[in-house]
Amino acid sequence: MSSPDNSIKRIARRLRILYSELEATNCLAKITILMERHSHLARQKSTQAWSEKDIVLITYSDQVRHPSLTPLQALNRFLVDNGLSSLINTIHLLPFYPFSSDDGFSVVDYRAVDPVVGTWSDVEAVHENFTLMFDLVLNHISQRSDWFQKFCLGDPQYLDFFIEVTPEMDTSSVVRPRIFPLIHEFETSTGPKKIWTTFGPDQVDLNYKNPGVLCAMLEVLLHYIERGARIIRLDAVAFLWKIPGTTCLNLQQTHQIIKLFRDVLSIVAPHVILVTETNLPHDENISYFGDGDEAHMVYQFSLPPLLADALLQEDSRPLCRWLLNLDAPLPGTTFLNFTASHDGIGIRPIKGLVPWERVTALVTATKESGGRISFHRTRDGNDIPYELNVTYRDLLGTDQGLVVDRFILSQALMLSLAGIPGIYFHSLIGSENDIFGMEESGIPRRINRRKYDWDELSQVLADKGSLQFEIFNRYRSLISIRKQQSAFHPNGDQVVHDIDNRQVLGFSRTNLGKTESILVLYNFSSKKQTIRTKNKSKQSGTDLITKEQVILSRPVILAPLMFRWVKLNISV
Repeated sequence: MSSPDNSIKRIARRLRILYSELEATNCLAKITILMERHSHLARQKSTQAWSEKDIVLITYSDQVRHPSLTPLQALNRFLVDNGLSSLINTIHLLPFYPFSSDDGFSVVDYRAVDPVVGTWSDVEAVHENFTLMFDLVLNHISQRSDWFQKFCLGDPQYLDFFIEVTPEMDTSSVVRPRIFPLIHEFETSTGPKKIWTTFGPDQVDLNYKNPGVLCAMLEVLLHYIERGARIIRLDAVAFLWKIPGTTCLNLQQTHQIIKLFRDVLSIVAPHVILVTETNLPHDENISYFGDGDEAHMVYQFSLPPLLADALLQEDSRPLCRWLLNLDAPLPGTTFLNFTASHDGIGIRPIKGLVPWERVTALVTATKESGGRISFHRTRDGNDIPYELNVTYRDLLGTDQGLVVDRFILSQALMLSLAGIPGIYFHSLIGSENDIFGMEESGIPRRINRRKYDWDELSQVLADKGSLQFEIFNRYRSLISIRKQQSAFHPNGDQVVHDIDNRQVLGFSRTNLGKTESILVLYNFSSKKQTIRTKNKSKQSGTDLITKEQVILSRPVILAPLMFRWVKLNISV
């Protein structure tokens, strides 16, 4: 770790890239005061930031509702009562702040807990059982927020907090993640103003060309660390900096801001991990690692659609090619692997990785399950598929005889990849599409955001005849096995094997000390497959799932949709 003096020099250098010399000097003085005020947050940084025992559960704070508990209390109790505090060590609490739309991502007050879900004391109670991950929704804020209301009233402190769009600004190249207009008009004390709103009229973009905004958001970041967050998710961060005439996506200044946050944390809170949320094609996504000086983790956005494609087509070749070309992350960084989240399944991250007809097949499968397709608008005004709104379970088919095995295979593969697993609550319990919630709200993403009453959830997970019972129990068993294998360390070696069978994918994971290795094999077919691993020695191992002995010089049989985690016998 570099010295504080070197970090301060880097912060100063980054500020000079972003702002004028005077603005950079003044901003550095404010940041220095901010760091001194939070210097008590620093603690000895462990030599190992993460391990095979690290697993993140992604959940809403009001995911479980109980008549005599706050939602946060109910969630905490549900997780503990079901033994999840011994299996999962980190909870990603999706935005639990007061909000006005987008299920939490249009924040009214960054520093408060929405009284509907509980209090800061409830958050602290969750922290007693789990490490915490919070969202920093830093691209935009609610139009109902105090900041935007003061802007509309003409408060001088907030006049430059937002982006007023003037006629000479060229916004024709701006990448649009939504079909809403980019610009919305608001009444202010000096008349109507047209304001930049990337994600819609209720989510007003912040103006990072004003160093005051940077300092304000840095203070929010440190506040979350004060409240117990060890991992911070930087929401929609790729859109942060705006320059008319450009795409306003992945700009150099955006990368500099993330690096600056990393520099500040290296001094004030070196134990904290930054995760960038950039739902983009793979090469753009991993650019947020920087040179090992930017995000500590990036989401594997290509994984969910590639994995679904492999299962639905019973063809692992595109997934295999992607894994073969997947470079190991730089030291001190890793991937956050996932198959589902509170958002839909992005289509852009598989651009160029699968033929368009297979993308179309994913769209068709989504529609056949009762799901919806969200679109984004291109520069020429066309609307193209952007996101599949569907639960991951239901995306994998309507045949109940296949869907559980397909789904469990998908989760097993995600758990075995290099990186840290991120498990969405609805994947853990195998939820089906919430068609009613989606149609009642008119919000496609609600199909995968169902909130459960305590008694209802307890009943469905106790019903031994339900798909959710089977998924929940098989998933917990997989997590328990995975956590005990040092070969599944996030930064352990990952080597994809040459298996002459498009329906089977195999790769090896080896721990950092080269003392433990696991061969994983996945049959994406609904038919039995027999393969040879091209291992000429008599090397053998134990299948961690079935407890069978597997001799790799002999043909290996995989039942339909079967997977094997073969822990190899290694002579040290």
